[in-house]
Amino acid sequence: VRIQICGYTDNIGAVESNLALSQKRAQVVKEFLVSEGIPAAQLISAGKGEARFVASNDTQEGRTQNRRIELSPIRN
Repeated sequence: VRIQICGYTDNIGAVESNLALSQKRAQVVKEFLVSEGIPAAQLISAGKGEARFVASNDTQEGRTQNRRIELSPIRN
């Protein structure tokens, strides 16, 4: 099984900064999973920045929900 790790951010700040932050967020999760014994070859990390909000960015609670990691299986 291969897993894609996607990082997301809220919409506060510059688009470029949020993309870099989301990439770093996903990479940190990948590094943790590798440290726990999951082979790196099975993991792909990607930053998606402000894409795909799951909540409103008009409230602190919504922004907190948008700053997240999603893990998805990759089907070959």
